[in-house]
Amino acid sequence: MSEPVDPPATAPLGAGVRDVGTLLEALPYIRQFRERTVVIKYGGAAMNDPALREEFARDVALLKYVGVNVVVVHGGGPEITGYMERLNLPVEFRGGLRVSDAQTVEVAKMVLVGKVNKDIVVRIGRHGQAAVGLSGDDGNLFKVETTTAPGGEDVGFVGRVTRVDTAVIDHVAEDFVPVIASVGSDEDGQSHNVNADEAAAAVARALGATRLIFLTDVAGWLRDAADPDSLIVQAGTDDVEDALPSIAGGMRPKLQACVDAVHSGVGAASIVDGRRPHSVLLELFTDEGCGTQIRPAR
Repeated sequence: MSEPVDPPATAPLGAGVRDVGTLLEALPYIRQFRERTVVIKYGGAAMNDPALREEFARDVALLKYVGVNVVVVHGGGPEITGYMERLNLPVEFRGGLRVSDAQTVEVAKMVLVGKVNKDIVVRIGRHGQAAVGLSGDDGNLFKVETTTAPGGEDVGFVGRVTRVDTAVIDHVAEDFVPVIASVGSDEDGQSHNVNADEAAAAVARALGATRLIFLTDVAGWLRDAADPDSLIVQAGTDDVEDALPSIAGGMRPKLQACVDAVHSGVGAASIVDGRRPHSVLLELFTDEGCGTQIRPAR
């Protein structure tokens, strides 16, 4: 019989008990979400930081391993902006939406579908779960119509998703992780840039998802945007709707997407801090959660 191996001298006292406690805390949540659909909108720092990219891919693989039907919807705003600047194309946002002429849409489509999407697919595959990249054009997944920014401002070829044909997602998700780029075409075949928050909400509604999670670069919805300690941990859709007129910037479409998804039957929607490693797992599998959760009004 071999001699027992001493634990590392640096191991904290009670570390094993802590780790077992974490697993036991996660168990009922794993049971709750097994064979349920969770849609994750992937973006922000979690997409741009190399270490966080790897952690996210590992988390997605783990979710699939424990039986969660996970679907990833992504944007890629910083990458699009970077390529546009290299091409000396103007970069402009109105109401949190990118102003998109024909050239902008062409760049967005090339970057999101041809580069960002495939990078995500490869990383998830490296962690043991095969993934398949899709866009709104694959299998007629999205149909879109031209929309405007809040207040009616023209933003060009920015699309609002009017229909999601889930057949291709259902087929892919049987064996793979679907990874969806947020672009789509209208009835005439004109490509549109689609806000990834809205695309994720539309996918979650169409799939009847149990949860919708937005990864962002703040702790969640803050009561005071200048105060990081003013996090709103949980809110009803009525609370959000009352506050929406006073909210500006990128948080507004995220909150609107949460409300729309919950009104359409999604169990709950969360805005979590993608700068925090394993934020998706913390939100799904711990009592405390990680961010702001929007639930149906009481």
